[in-house]
Amino acid sequence: MDRLGRAAVELLAREGFAGLTVRRVAARAGVGAATAYTYFSSKEHLVAEVFWRRLASSPHTAHGSDDPPARVIEVMGHIWTLVADEPEFAGAVTTALLGKDPDVEVLRQRIGRDIRERLSAALGPDTDPEVIDALEMLYSGALVRAGMGYASYEEITGKLERSARLILG
Repeated sequence: MDRLGRAAVELLAREGFAGLTVRRVAARAGVGAATAYTYFSSKEHLVAEVFWRRLASSPHTAHGSDDPPARVIEVMGHIWTLVADEPEFAGAVTTALLGKDPDVEVLRQRIGRDIRERLSAALGPDTDPEVIDALEMLYSGALVRAGMGYASYEEITGKLERSARLILG
């Protein structure tokens, strides 16, 4: 499965999301298409799985600051680095996660829970759940904006920091 994930990211970098198919990824990875379809129902499922695996295998942020906004920004920045250097992959993740594929829905829920847990850990157990909701909305909106090309990842990073500070007062 790792070979398929690497092949998908390589193909995305060269051809974009429009050029990505499970069959082409399988061929690039040296795997039969039938085998690839055993794991992934669609290219959206494949891209979402690659992102999920990156997120799930990345360590939780060690918080070295007493400043809650700084801790939140560390979490967001850490997750951001999982895609920031690969704009085609980042855009594909956005597209994939917005889709209606039932297999992607399962991953979207896992990803959402993981990000919520990371934000909650950064702010502590007594944080108002509405604050966590607002930060999740901020982060997902930032990913969509960057994925759609409305701003660079560098620009979005600054906007995330300013917005998180506004939310956390």
